[in-house]
Amino acid sequence: VFDLGSILDAIADWLKELLISGIMGNLTGVFDSVNSRVGEIATDVGMTPASFSPGIFSMIRSVSETVIIPIAGLILTFIACYELIQLIIEHNNLANYETWIIFKWIFKTFVAVTLISNCFNIVMAVFDVCQSVISQSGGIIGASTSGSDEASAAMEATLSTYGVGTLLGIYLMSFVIQLTLWILSIVIFVIVYGRMIEIYLMTSLAPIPLSTFGSREQSQTGQNYLRSLFALGFQGFLIIICVGIYAVLIQSISFTSDIVGSLWGVVGYTVLLVFTLFKTGGLARSVLNAH
Repeated sequence: VFDLGSILDAIADWLKELLISGIMGNLTGVFDSVNSRVGEIATDVGMTPASFSPGIFSMIRSVSETVIIPIAGLILTFIACYELIQLIIEHNNLANYETWIIFKWIFKTFVAVTLISNCFNIVMAVFDVCQSVISQSGGIIGASTSGSDEASAAMEATLSTYGVGTLLGIYLMSFVIQLTLWILSIVIFVIVYGRMIEIYLMTSLAPIPLSTFGSREQSQTGQNYLRSLFALGFQGFLIIICVGIYAVLIQSISFTSDIVGSLWGVVGYTVLLVFTLFKTGGLARSVLNAH
């Protein structure tokens, strides 16, 4: 005699196991991908341009020294000549000319030439300072959005208490969450690596703004360039802070009660992380008055 109730229960249990394994398969891999990407941020943003990709940095330096430095030399020559004329005629059109201004001009020109000759050492010094700050602050987050094993176990235990209908709805929802977190993981990658590309672009033009330090009127260009370099460097520090906040928020989510709300909470916090990462560049520039 077949017990129809037992057969239906067995089928329901089989469907539950199938749906639970499908949900966990959809979500666990994606969470691990996001967590690993977030965990790698501390390492990526703490690298100097030379250490991040020696090949790219070598190419940028070679192109800059070959193409940009001669242009910077022409700009410096024009600025030096203009400054000499201004120094000579500013004292009542040579009526009370003083010879010491020549030594003043020589000193200013010497400083400008030295800056151009050592522009890459200056740029590396800026990012060495920023790297030191980032590496020291990296300890506050411990690269930890970990705790995913405990969260997965709690999620699976909660799912086992649901019926087949509820699990089917969560299974369909997991596809949407999987796609969303996958897109957010790519966006995080683009933001972090986009910052490094911006650093390389800024580095390639270093000789031109540094050549303006010999002029009182044009030196604002060089000063703003250095502020922009520091802003890019300290943007990494702000990214570390954003990741630290994200780690704390993720670890505060409990998967033992409302699992659907918890899943969307993870998505919401990840969207918030992406939004704040986008804001770090503008915030760093506004703090350092770079534009």
